[in-house]
Amino acid sequence: MGINGSGFISSRRRFMQGLAGVAACGTVSGTGAAAPPKPYMPVFFNAAEWNFLLAACDRLIPADANGPGALALNVPRFIDQQMTTPYAQGAQWYMAAPFVQGPDNLGYQLPYPPRDLYRHGIAGMNAHATTRHAKPFAALAPDVQDDLLRAAEGGRLVFGDVPSAAFFDQLLANVMEGAFSDPIHGGNTGLGGWAMLGFPGARADFMDWVDRYGAHYPLGSVSITGETA
Repeated sequence: MGINGSGFISSRRRFMQGLAGVAACGTVSGTGAAAPPKPYMPVFFNAAEWNFLLAACDRLIPADANGPGALALNVPRFIDQQMTTPYAQGAQWYMAAPFVQGPDNLGYQLPYPPRDLYRHGIAGMNAHATTRHAKPFAALAPDVQDDLLRAAEGGRLVFGDVPSAAFFDQLLANVMEGAFSDPIHGGNTGLGGWAMLGFPGARADFMDWVDRYGAHYPLGSVSITGETA
C-alpha cells in the first residue's frame, strides 16, 4: 500500500466507510474532569527522531470521520517501546554476512536490525527534507511530508546503504501494528483502532460471528487486561 491518491491513506478512508465508529467517552470524577495524562517521554528516540515519528505517523494514519488517527492511538509510543525489545535488536533475525541485495523472495538482506534502520532512515528523511526545503521533516507542510514519504516508499531517496523503501516498509508495518495491536503493548489507546474496525479483540468467544460478513459486531472490543471500548 502507498500513500498516493489510490494508496494507503485514501484506501484506509474507503475501507473504514460503514464500519463501526469510535464512541466518544470521558472520565469524570466526583469533583470534575480527570487530569490529563502526562506527555509521553520517548526512551529510545532522540528529540529530532521523535518529532519525525510524530509527524510521519500522523500522515500515515490521520484522524478523520471514520475514527482516531495514529497520534490519538499513541502509535509513536508503541514504536518507541518496541525499540527496547529483543525484536528491535534483531534477536530473532538471521544477521550474519554476506549482506547482498537480491530478489524480494529472499527477504530482508540489510545488516541493520529495526532500531538501527530507524536511526538511518529518520536521519536520511530529515537530510532530504533539509536539503530540498531547508527544514526538517516535522516542520514541513503535510502535502510536502506526503511527497517525501511517497518518494521513500518508491525507493527514490538515498540513505547511504539503506534503501528508502526498506525504511518505509518498516515504518508502515510498525504504525499498523501500533494502531491495531492490544493496548498492553502501548498503542491502540482506548481500543480505538479495534472499535473503528468493529473487532472484538480478546473476547473469549465470538465464534458465532465469524461467518457474519458485513454485520456489525454489537458487543464491543475487550483487551487482554479486560479494558472495554
